[in-house]
Amino acid sequence: MPIVEVNMWQGLSPDAAKKIIGGITQVFVNLGIPARAVEVVIHEIPKTHWGIGGAPASDVKKDVNVP
Repeated sequence: MPIVEVNMWQGLSPDAAKKIIGGITQVFVNLGIPARAVEVVIHEIPKTHWGIGGAPASDVKKDVNVP
């Protein structure tokens, strides 16, 4: 049973989460694995707690938002 963990910035809409879960599951279904066997876990992390190049993503990626 595949378990896929996705780490991304906080602020994901329920609709976007549903699309991510469905899309990742479909990749495994295309490989012959039943959808019921696939688990997807989305971890949302605040941009203030995500470092890029020694600085918080909230400073470095101010123009990038999560759908």
